[in-house]
Amino acid sequence: MSTSVALTKVYKRYGDVEVIHGIDLQIDPGEFVVFVGPSGCGKSTLLRMIAGLEPISGGDLLIDNQRMNEMPAAKRGIAMVFQSYALYPHMSVYQNLAFGLETAKVPKPEIHQRVQRAAEILRIEPLLKRRPKQLSGGQRQRVAIGRAIVREPRIFLFDEPLSNLDAELRVQMRVEIAKLHNDLGNTMIYVTHDQVEAMTMADKIVVLQGGIVEQVGAPLELYNKPVNRFVAGFIGSPKMNFLDGKVAGGKVQLGSSAIDLQRPAGAEGSPVTFGVRPEHITLREGSGVKLADVRIDLVEHLGGSTMLYATTTDGQPLTIAMEGQQQIALGTNVIAHVDPARTHVFGADGKAT
Repeated sequence: MSTSVALTKVYKRYGDVEVIHGIDLQIDPGEFVVFVGPSGCGKSTLLRMIAGLEPISGGDLLIDNQRMNEMPAAKRGIAMVFQSYALYPHMSVYQNLAFGLETAKVPKPEIHQRVQRAAEILRIEPLLKRRPKQLSGGQRQRVAIGRAIVREPRIFLFDEPLSNLDAELRVQMRVEIAKLHNDLGNTMIYVTHDQVEAMTMADKIVVLQGGIVEQVGAPLELYNKPVNRFVAGFIGSPKMNFLDGKVAGGKVQLGSSAIDLQRPAGAEGSPVTFGVRPEHITLREGSGVKLADVRIDLVEHLGGSTMLYATTTDGQPLTIAMEGQQQIALGTNVIAHVDPARTHVFGADGKAT
């Protein structure tokens, strides 16, 4: 049965320094929740507080509506997978998987059953007799996840588990962890600084900055309706373009272009930041409204898509993502167009208008 997690006004202090500032968060049973944010934002600290590896300075942690602040880590029903595999080099894969259960005095037949089940789920049955030095990075990470599975926890916690893998293996392991969640149905909390991992794996994303929660929501909700400039710039790859503008006549004035958003953009004359994602810009005439005259400074041919790095006539950078293989010469002057409905406006305080 899946487990709920609730944080109510949770704080973390190291002496006089407060690093987590009164976080409220509800994680429903069976959800795959990803904590994402830049380095130092507090995501790993928050995960360790849930795990019981860091004491909570204030507020309440509830697991299935039971307060867990003082509950020892071993009794919280949680298994954690770290960035470091931390496998015992002198033990076989089978022994690495079984060791924690043996220490807990679990009967041998049950240990064997749990290890075999974990090996089957992770497709590592042929590796059970090998030692860690005979495994690839991806295989070692599977064994580390297997050690969590055999404990049959209520909640899985992952602290940047794919950081040590190369790009191809990261993609493969992302898929496997998502499949693992679908197969087991457990509540899972996953920490990463990689927003692509967050977007592709999560049921719900928690965006953190400076020890506070900026926004919580489904991946596409954060992509389509960011509440502020920070979330808009952090979610999405390549990142959103931001152009300086002001409100004039109810429209957003960007250099020589005035864009009518058909929605409130802020007080007359106020400075705003205009946001548009690279994939929502087009160079086709008659598609949307004029955004800006731009000069193409760099072209990246990626096969299935083409990335254009340009500069507007008033000197602001603009990234344009185009489908397919586009033949555009450096130094070309073009007109960028946008659909106003797919744009964003942020006030001087950084909040979406």
